[in-house]
Amino acid sequence: MVTAPERPTVRLATREDVPTILFLIKELAAYENASSSVKATEATLALTLSLAPSPHHHHHASHSHSSSKKHAHNDKPPPDEPLSSSGSVHAPPTQTAGYAKTLLLRTPGNEGAEVAGMALYFHNYSTWRAQPGIYLEDLFVLPQYRKRGYGTLLIRELAKEVVRIDGGRLEWSCLKWNEPSLKFYEKLGATQMEEWVGLRVDGDALKRLAKGEVDVEEAAEEAKKVEKSGKD
Repeated sequence: MVTAPERPTVRLATREDVPTILFLIKELAAYENASSSVKATEATLALTLSLAPSPHHHHHASHSHSSSKKHAHNDKPPPDEPLSSSGSVHAPPTQTAGYAKTLLLRTPGNEGAEVAGMALYFHNYSTWRAQPGIYLEDLFVLPQYRKRGYGTLLIRELAKEVVRIDGGRLEWSCLKWNEPSLKFYEKLGATQMEEWVGLRVDGDALKRLAKGEVDVEEAAEEAKKVEKSGKD
């Protein structure tokens, strides 16, 4: 009798996986030559990610009254809560509130069931389509596990989730210099949104904007000058 080969597994990360998520984030940053930009810690990830209950959740819950140690948690309603939790690895019951989720891919059991990669994502929305969608913030597979189709498997799981929630699209960004990844995404059916320009406000600029310290009239005048120069 021929035994079917074991397959890699994909599941939503739990609180116990937070150190692994941080490790993968740092590895991705190193790959993109941006290690100094990582400000995340295990504590901040635990507070802001939507995490599935651990495999021993029910066992621990029955003994929770005897534990004096309490974990910090985010009690805000999750903005990315899916429409349904049936039949999906993305939405197990009683997940913690958070702003993004992480799928972890593990190697087959006969290879140690080691974490090989992750897809960190959150839900977004299309007003024109009146449909939800998914934005893939980070996709990363450790170098020693590449060329196995793991990246494709993670993206496929996200595509399945978009279809499951009757969503309209799966989106992500890629650095322009990362030609291998751009070619890989193109083969998956992704289209480069070349007519769009990504915009971001962060750091001190975000604080000034929130406080109303940005000179809107000056910005509007600058915009008019740019528009006029384009017509000349």
